[in-house]
Amino acid sequence: MRLSSTWWVLLAFLAIAAFFLLTEHRAHVFGVVPYLLLLACPLLHFFMHGRHGGHGGHGRNGSHAGHEQGRPGEAGSPAGPGERKA
Repeated sequence: MRLSSTWWVLLAFLAIAAFFLLTEHRAHVFGVVPYLLLLACPLLHFFMHGRHGGHGGHGRNGSHAGHEQGRPGEAGSPAGPGERKA
């Protein structure tokens, strides 16, 4: 796909406008950066937990089944290797 001359002129105008906006208003642009970083934390937390199913589903049949059972040999935990369950 070839761009017509109208699109090239528009792209050049936008590039020049972006350059002057950034150079003339640098303090305003960089003043927002700390707030953007703070906003990124909850957004990343929200979207990244969607990848592994969130905090729910830590049941006995899930991949985190060993968390509720404790160490082998403790009361209420399954017997370890070489131990008999009473």
